[in-house]
Amino acid sequence: MTAKIRPSKGAPYARILGVGGYRPTRVVPNEEILKHIDSSDEWIRSRSGIATRHWAGPEETVAQMSVEAGGKAIADAGLTPEQIGGVIVSTVSHLKQTPAVATEIAHLLGTGKPAAFDISAGCAGFGYGLTLAKGMVTDGTADYVLVIGVERLSDLTDLEDRATAFLFGDGAGAVVVGPSKEPAIGPTVWGSEGDKSDTIAQTLPWDVYRDHPTGEVRFPALRQEGQAVFRWAVYEMAKVAQQALDDAGVSAEDLDAFIPHQANMRIIDSMIKTLKLPEHVTVARDVETTGNTSAASIPLAMERLLATGQAKSGDTALVIGFGAGLVYAATVVTLP
Repeated sequence: MTAKIRPSKGAPYARILGVGGYRPTRVVPNEEILKHIDSSDEWIRSRSGIATRHWAGPEETVAQMSVEAGGKAIADAGLTPEQIGGVIVSTVSHLKQTPAVATEIAHLLGTGKPAAFDISAGCAGFGYGLTLAKGMVTDGTADYVLVIGVERLSDLTDLEDRATAFLFGDGAGAVVVGPSKEPAIGPTVWGSEGDKSDTIAQTLPWDVYRDHPTGEVRFPALRQEGQAVFRWAVYEMAKVAQQALDDAGVSAEDLDAFIPHQANMRIIDSMIKTLKLPEHVTVARDVETTGNTSAASIPLAMERLLATGQAKSGDTALVIGFGAGLVYAATVVTLP
């Protein structure tokens, strides 16, 4: 006799209930980057839109930045840590393969015994985590899920690489996902193009230093084929963003905000034109003062828009992340 499995009973829908962010105290202007590369402030700004970025100090670890951002998100949602049933952390710069840093973060936050795990999806990691959290809430395996995007990319930056030295920053952004009586996180359009995976990658694998003759401890750096990434992001990701709008049944006119991965101001501007976003749509441009923080960039940009009043609770926003893999994820959300 085949046993009948009882169906899951979760919330009918899920939504973002709270958001939090943490930016390291050290602000690094372009002038400091120019000590290591032959370039100019004007060139960096024209190519990327970046004027400053935040770099973490010794005490600002991946875990500690996550605790700060996560605690703010939980408080913003009006919850206590004990109510969190899942912790998902997206990062490529936690330097331990195991255990997952999510377990340490959950413990430091005082969440009890939630499901806790890390994911590696580069700059699309927040979208991946948000989608998994939505599934956990609607499936009934957790009432509230904390999603964190966090990076210490300064550890993986080659300061002498003229193409990337100015791009990356550190920080953590977090949201709490919980039950909703109406749809507030749309269908996710996500995927990968592994045939292009070499366009953004580490320079060397971790194990190359296992038998290093000098015993020197060094980290691999991040590199990218800038023009190839730019073309892919501008042309292909605009299509993904449009599909996310279509799948959610939302038009560009219906949007209040556009929160793309903060990779490059030129990419953001090009996507705005391709998507034909109306002038009333608020566009996140956090990259100017925060740099590219990979998985942290979307929640950090979301937190800043809400904190500055450029966006408000209940607004409809299109979010899209894209990066190493090459991977991508886009969806439409109601802001907390």
